[in-house]
Amino acid sequence: MDHTTESFSLEETKILNKFFTNTDRPVFVLINLPEVVKGALFARYSRSSKSLRRLFLDEFYTSEFDSVEVQAEAGKKRAQDLYDKVFLEYGDDSVAQLGGAHLACEQVSNILAKFIEKGRLAAYLEQSTRYVFYNQKVNGKYKFTVPEEIRNSPFNDDYESYVSSLFEAYTTIVDRMITIFQKQYPLENGTNKRAWENTLNAKACDVARGLLPAATKTNLGMYANGQTYEYLLIKMLASELSEVRLYAGMILEELRKVIPSFLVRVDRPDRGQIWSKYLKDISVKMGNISDDAANVLPSPGSTPEVALVDWDKDAATKLIADALYEYSDNSLTDLTAYASQLSDKDRGEIIRAYFGDRKNRRHRPGRAAESIFYTFDICSDYGAFRDLQRHRMLTIQWQKLSPDLGYVLPSELGEFPELKTLFIDTINKSRPVFEKLMTTAGRDIAQYVVPFACKMRYTIRMNLREAFHFIELRSQKQGHPSYRNICHQMHNLIREKAGHGLFAEEMNFVDHNQYEYSREDAEKKYSGNP
Repeated sequence: MDHTTESFSLEETKILNKFFTNTDRPVFVLINLPEVVKGALFARYSRSSKSLRRLFLDEFYTSEFDSVEVQAEAGKKRAQDLYDKVFLEYGDDSVAQLGGAHLACEQVSNILAKFIEKGRLAAYLEQSTRYVFYNQKVNGKYKFTVPEEIRNSPFNDDYESYVSSLFEAYTTIVDRMITIFQKQYPLENGTNKRAWENTLNAKACDVARGLLPAATKTNLGMYANGQTYEYLLIKMLASELSEVRLYAGMILEELRKVIPSFLVRVDRPDRGQIWSKYLKDISVKMGNISDDAANVLPSPGSTPEVALVDWDKDAATKLIADALYEYSDNSLTDLTAYASQLSDKDRGEIIRAYFGDRKNRRHRPGRAAESIFYTFDICSDYGAFRDLQRHRMLTIQWQKLSPDLGYVLPSELGEFPELKTLFIDTINKSRPVFEKLMTTAGRDIAQYVVPFACKMRYTIRMNLREAFHFIELRSQKQGHPSYRNICHQMHNLIREKAGHGLFAEEMNFVDHNQYEYSREDAEKKYSGNP
């Protein structure tokens, strides 16, 4: 299997066995730890290049953990018997929401990470491309996945050679940009050195990350309940990709050590297996239909980065009726009729009253704003998609990766012709490798060689309430320029194309300013130095 085994001393292994379900595999579950420790550990995980177990040993473990009381085996057996009765005999699926687990999946490709993160009812933290450098080798190789479909093919050498060249170019550019930024933004008196270094490192990583391929290995922390894990595993087992199915087997094995009752149906022929087959059959049929449609559709061409393709045409009336509903005794029909005959002035006053006097972006409108929707069609680089995809309240669908739609060149490279040429030449070499893999191994496998800088299409459908949260959060100063620009366009389209100027006006924490030194404030807070 394509992963490295981390080494621990005998004493470290003895400690880890108390708190992790294994010490030698890339998938494991946290056990016998307070929930607050698990949360803090995963939060730190996203900003560290260390594995979760090494992070625990180095930064969290003390002898006090040895006093943690482990539930008696007899008690666990009684609880399992109860869950089995309710879950299997009574068929009450909701009981599977009562048990959860903190799961770590390490050394997964970005393809697999996005597959796992597609679920809504879970919490995820992923190793960051802004705070972790990807220029180190392990056992003489950069950190990227080689799928079994490629490893066992004649094209393995071509694949590994090209993907390695991406990491080499990444290393060259990230190292040079750190030096360049240190000269452009020198350390000033009174500035915290750690915050300064972290800010410039993140800025350099932002420039270079477009060269990372989708095969780049990442670490993923996840917390979910049994019901969510069950559906995730059923979908994973239906995948065409060997990596996805391989990790599904490891995840199932580890979760059965801690929440076995919730996962008994996953691999039963009459339950989980037939469900996986159902999903796989749909995928095959829709793929064939899409191929037929491609024969009559025009060739995919260039499109705007962000397009608003659908929205509520009578948004103000709907919002007012829904806003009044919980305060009224009248039917929604009566309230809609009332709202429709109000003057623009009265509508504005009611909507402003409902949105309230927002003091910060966490003060979001109430549930009535969920009745208003927007659908955006986006064509951005894969790097931006990775950040935006993680929002839970979105209905998001995406197309497969390819080099066909071009790529995004970081503006910072414009002043440095040598680095710009290196970036462009390395990205352009992806096409022949991609086409060779697509012809021999299929489109799904060919995605692994696509760099983050390449553009992809995806749709985002969200309600107004989520739009407040999404656009205000992702337009903040410390955000990556690529997704900040997407949110700026969304905000403008809501105001100008949809004509929802009042809603756009109330999104008063959208930051449209442009910054060259954007991470400084956040890094000062993280470093503990205001």
